[in-house]
Amino acid sequence: MDDRFRALDAWLRVALEGVPFRLERASADASFRRYFRIFLDGGRTLIAMDAPPEREDSRAFVKVAKLLREAGLNAPEIFQHDFDQGFLVVTDLGTRLYLQALREGADVDRLFDDATSALVKWQLASRDGVLATYDEAMLRRELELFPDWYIGKHLGIALSAAQRASLDEVFRRILANNLAQPRVFVHRDFMPRNLMVCDPNPGVLDFQDAVHGPIGYDIACLFRDAYLSWDEERVLDGTIRYWEKARAAGLPVRPDFADFWKDVEWMGVQRHLKVLGIFARLAHRDGKRTYVEDTPRFIGYVRHAVSRYGELAPLGRLLDEIEGARPEVRYSF
Repeated sequence: MDDRFRALDAWLRVALEGVPFRLERASADASFRRYFRIFLDGGRTLIAMDAPPEREDSRAFVKVAKLLREAGLNAPEIFQHDFDQGFLVVTDLGTRLYLQALREGADVDRLFDDATSALVKWQLASRDGVLATYDEAMLRRELELFPDWYIGKHLGIALSAAQRASLDEVFRRILANNLAQPRVFVHRDFMPRNLMVCDPNPGVLDFQDAVHGPIGYDIACLFRDAYLSWDEERVLDGTIRYWEKARAAGLPVRPDFADFWKDVEWMGVQRHLKVLGIFARLAHRDGKRTYVEDTPRFIGYVRHAVSRYGELAPLGRLLDEIEGARPEVRYSF
């Protein structure tokens, strides 16, 4: 029972108007947020969110939850909030993550069909001036996590001037593609770990960083996942099914699927490089070591994409060079 837990418990006694309750740890994530399940009489449950205000923006969570619900998605309803302390009481969407269900052999087609239908609803609700723009500065800052944290901190490699120039050119090409894509609402982490199996399906979580940005981003998240890998046939089939729904709904996807597929793959490369940097930062700055265990999956995603597009080939050569030169990886905690 740390100080924040005691403060949360005291706040809930007021927020729940004296109704008896019991708290159990529900989950934590890569941020500084924690979640606790509130057990009430009669079997009802809610979720208490602990989001330290100096670290997390609970106002963004409340704002995006409202947007998602207005778009027809099953996002948590906010029952109580205290922005100054960083405490919220929200809907309990259950205990079964898509990630767990997929690993246990659930109906993959049904789950992904529900997820892509929800994604289309979310994108159809898009409008300018509501969410932050996923602009060049933000996309570039994310790309820089790769050389700064993955290459520099995690691998302990200093890029030569020629290597840095080559990487900058690849970044320029990636950003040119990303910024040319039509803009929609972007969840920004739309993957099985943030989707719940529930009714209506799916429940949507971890959406507070949503932005207005490239249309290929969320579908790239869904099928090039941090914790599950799918064969190319599954990824292509799922992306085609989404593209068909998006076209039928009037979303601004490219009319030729081959062009849209390239956009998704190039958007994926931006995300994969960002995630490699974030996972390294979580390990070396925040002491969350387990995330770096999944870095080979993302290196594989990047290599798969760069092998298909000559414009990205310098990135493949850079990976060859740094992996050949990598020293034993050490942590600095």
